[in-house]
Amino acid sequence: MAVAALKLKPKPKMFYATVHVTRVEEWCVEAESAEEARGLLAAGGGYRRSIGDCVNVEVERVED
Repeated sequence: MAVAALKLKPKPKMFYATVHVTRVEEWCVEAESAEEARGLLAAGGGYRRSIGDCVNVEVERVED
């Protein structure tokens, strides 16, 4: 009976989603002051030290 029940079970469909993920990352930059460091980081300077944790996930849409 179990084999017949498995055959009747519908096959799952694949769904695709657009997901907006926000996370906190740690970045490093060499500078002479905190103000200079902020400016360099805002301009894209420095490098990522660690990826960090996810702090927010929002599913924008789901398509099949």
